[in-house]
Amino acid sequence: MAKPRGEAQDKGVKRGRNVVHRKAGLDGAGTESLASKRKRKQMERAVFDSEERYRLIAEHTADAVWTVDMNMRLTYISPSITPLLGYSVQEAMAKPMREIFAPTSFKPAMGLLKEELRVESKKQKGVARSRMLDLELTHKNGSLVPVEVKYTVLRDTQGRPVEVLAIARDINERKQALEEPEHSTGRLIRAMEHAIQAMTVIAEMRDPHTAGHQQRTTQLACAIAEQMGLSKEQIIGLRLAGLIHDIGKVRVPAEILTNPGGLSEPEFMMIRAHPVLGYEILKAMDFPWPVAQIVLQHHERMNGSGYPSGLSGEDIIVEARILGVADVVEAMASHRPYRAAPGINKALAEISQNKGVLYDSQVVDACLTLFRDREFEFEQHVDVGTSLENIYQGALQSWHRFFQSRQQVQTSLRVLEEL
Repeated sequence: MAKPRGEAQDKGVKRGRNVVHRKAGLDGAGTESLASKRKRKQMERAVFDSEERYRLIAEHTADAVWTVDMNMRLTYISPSITPLLGYSVQEAMAKPMREIFAPTSFKPAMGLLKEELRVESKKQKGVARSRMLDLELTHKNGSLVPVEVKYTVLRDTQGRPVEVLAIARDINERKQALEEPEHSTGRLIRAMEHAIQAMTVIAEMRDPHTAGHQQRTTQLACAIAEQMGLSKEQIIGLRLAGLIHDIGKVRVPAEILTNPGGLSEPEFMMIRAHPVLGYEILKAMDFPWPVAQIVLQHHERMNGSGYPSGLSGEDIIVEARILGVADVVEAMASHRPYRAAPGINKALAEISQNKGVLYDSQVVDACLTLFRDREFEFEQHVDVGTSLENIYQGALQSWHRFFQSRQQVQTSLRVLEEL
């Protein structure tokens, strides 16, 4: 039976509408596809431009730039590796990491990377982190090149670590500039020591019976200072002062210094003036340590009974307190033209009995420890030319920064363990 005309028309309209809708959908999909393609091309172009820009930067910077993948294989080295290490890019790319780093630097470098990868495995996505380390690389000619290396872990768009970026800067000139003051200070100390040695010889030529006293006193004083934990700088000053602590005696008549008999009161007072006379000689010398004050105060005593100023307690600088004890011990342990040597046992008994009265308690304790526990002995023939190498090394400070990722990182950690 034929369908009513109106119904047929309605169905025709619906079919037409469906065709239109399908066509419109196809047109929309096409438009969306074109937009997506355009956007993708723009993104690709942006990525290309970005990579090209960073490549140009890396290839024109003086710093050497390289990247390694998560298996610690080199993936890129900038041309600046050639002036730094002498290798062409191709030669450097072919070398294992172990041969690029100096033997003493390879382990710290790998340790830093391992630590960083562990940190990266736990870090929140998008958090930037870089680490720096002073290392040495091996030049093609075998020499060592000091560098400062900055490490950064690179992540993909999903936040996963994919590469490690390293930027190495030659710091040879910086190291030389930092070391120059140390070398200059060493030369200055040695020059001062030689001048002081000359003054010592002059003093002892006028008093041959006490030759070596200043050196032996200095030997003990420096040992006490080390036992007490004084700084290297303080020990330098103490040593220089000790070597000339009796320099004031050059202004005392030789016949008084060498008199084998007893001294009269005026003569004794002249000898007691030697700390002031020494201070007057030394005060105009621009020492970076309180050398003149140490010489001036080395006969002061804790209870104020010493000379020349009657200082007491903390008013006496610690170096002078140390030198005072060392001076007494050495003097009593050694022969003098006007008396026999009482001996080391009596010398130690003297400072023990007057500990905290005449002599600083800490200084006395340190001195007794040296003789009773560490078997200290005076050198019988002290080399006046002994350098300060062991003393001033370490007095100047230098500084270094040290070092500190699950899935892809674990592979890197295994590789690092095998290196």
